[in-house]
Amino acid sequence: MLRELNDNQIEDLLKEQVIGRIGCHSAETMYVVPVNYVYDGVSIYCHSAQGMKIDMMRKNPQVCFEVDKIKDVTNWESVIAWGKFEEITDMEEKQQVLQKLVNRITPYIIDDSVTREHGFVDEESDVGTTVELIMYKIVVSKKTGRFEDR
Repeated sequence: MLRELNDNQIEDLLKEQVIGRIGCHSAETMYVVPVNYVYDGVSIYCHSAQGMKIDMMRKNPQVCFEVDKIKDVTNWESVIAWGKFEEITDMEEKQQVLQKLVNRITPYIIDDSVTREHGFVDEESDVGTTVELIMYKIVVSKKTGRFEDR
């Protein structure tokens, strides 16, 4: 039976997962793409290279974000959050967000060379004065969650 997650369960799922999907819409095109993220209870923080997703969110900052935890087809949890894309331009904030992402994602990376390929660095100070990655957040305004557990 399909049931609703309560607020605490929604927060827990958003905080425990590391991969979610952003849904964006612009110029009659819808696009859903997986991203690494970290959630602080208010905003979802991500990074990206320049591309279709960033172009679309700059044009229409209203997005949705989906994350799930699937054991099997009858045992799963899913959260959808709606919010606003905000590009992070302050260098100090970019460094802080990048370090949060590194800290969150690194335990799940098997091959250390992947961190450099994705713009991740060992120390916050290694970011330097320019970052090619686009850092952004989704300021969450609404969240819902469902689950099935048989």
